[in-house]
Amino acid sequence: MKTLKPSEIVTELDKYIIGQHQAKRSVAVALRNRWRRQQVPAELRNEIAPKNIILIGPTGVGKTEIARRLSMLTESPFHKVEASKFTEVGYVGRDVESMVRELLEMTITLDKAREHEAVKEKARRMAEERMLDLLLPKSGPVQAGRSPDPGETQIELVTAAAPESLSTREKLRSLLRQGKLDQRYVDLEIPDRGGGPMVEIFSNAGMEEMGINFKDMLGGLFPKGIKRRKLKVPEAMDALAHEEAQGLVDMEKIVKHAIEKVEQAGIIFIDEIDKIVAKNGSHGPDVSREGVQRDLLPVVEGCTVATKHGPVRTDHILFVASGAFHTVKPSDLIPELQGRFPIRVELDALGRAEFVRILTEPKNALVLQYTALLKTDGIDIVFSKEAVDEIARLAEEVNTRTENIGARRLHTLMERLLEEVLFDAPDLPEQRVVVDPRYVETRLKDIISSEDLSRFIL
Repeated sequence: MKTLKPSEIVTELDKYIIGQHQAKRSVAVALRNRWRRQQVPAELRNEIAPKNIILIGPTGVGKTEIARRLSMLTESPFHKVEASKFTEVGYVGRDVESMVRELLEMTITLDKAREHEAVKEKARRMAEERMLDLLLPKSGPVQAGRSPDPGETQIELVTAAAPESLSTREKLRSLLRQGKLDQRYVDLEIPDRGGGPMVEIFSNAGMEEMGINFKDMLGGLFPKGIKRRKLKVPEAMDALAHEEAQGLVDMEKIVKHAIEKVEQAGIIFIDEIDKIVAKNGSHGPDVSREGVQRDLLPVVEGCTVATKHGPVRTDHILFVASGAFHTVKPSDLIPELQGRFPIRVELDALGRAEFVRILTEPKNALVLQYTALLKTDGIDIVFSKEAVDEIARLAEEVNTRTENIGARRLHTLMERLLEEVLFDAPDLPEQRVVVDPRYVETRLKDIISSEDLSRFIL
């Protein structure tokens, strides 16, 4: 994983997320501690457990965005899941252990793609030789279409390659590299990845997302699936290069490395954890609430999860959970699970000042996004500073009067504000549109003034 300092992690997060300094500091320290743990003596390393984090705050304040940006910042295996999708073991639905399996699958896929990229040039050269063999078949003593008699002794004469044959091959290589053979077709035999019959496993942990290929199990009992296709030279080169890369990559080594990475540096972000908290006064078992909490306990504390690639231990995976906790409190989680998340960070609600900064400062600021989108249709749109202030004020006002959905309110207002321009842009001549306070008032005045309408539309 990248060895970023905590201050560098916070600086990177500041480019996309406004405010929430304490939350950024907490995740930065947690990430740095992953690296620190790798540097301590081996006998102490296994004793240092990750300090899991709960991010608490209303919707639209940046909890999920922090997780998204973390996954881009670090090369650690990262997976985001929604807690509300899980059910208790033994019931129809996804079990909590599936998030560890998915993390491993994603890590293997990424590592495999990285290895493919590393052997890309070598695979391309090998594919080129195979393509030249297809375009210039070697002549042999055995006539085409005639199989040698099994009892007949075959004598192979080893001679120096004919100079004219070599020169023809090199000329053909030159034409291939120049793209002058791109319109030619070749017959290519490629493996049939459709495979044989598949079966899904139903177990006491729900429906596992793994399949068994009977061809792999029974090996030689089934003929090897081969498809013969007629492809243009560039397409055939891509297929051959991919096939060669598959042979050059050591999948056993990749899987072993991926399991180690997941166990030592994996991060799982559990969103909407407040949705698995049972409300006060509920009676009877709740398989998608407290049942899920009980199943989360061993995974978060540390257990061994069975996957089709082998067992994976979760002792040192970092878990970051988040929730709005509107109708429940973090203390409503079952006590054992509360103890598994020792670090709690409360995120601040966003106001007018933060909305102004969100509209203009981040690298992916909304104003920059809409400017770039309309530029594609030849419309040069300009937002005055006063207009941005007015949009931020209206967002704060609507959030106060209706549900507070944080920065997501800005998306609603911007779409409503620019709806007419976005619709007519392809038919308008190239022009410059200035968004000022009067433009904002004209477009949004009626909606904002009617509370019932603003509740319905915004």
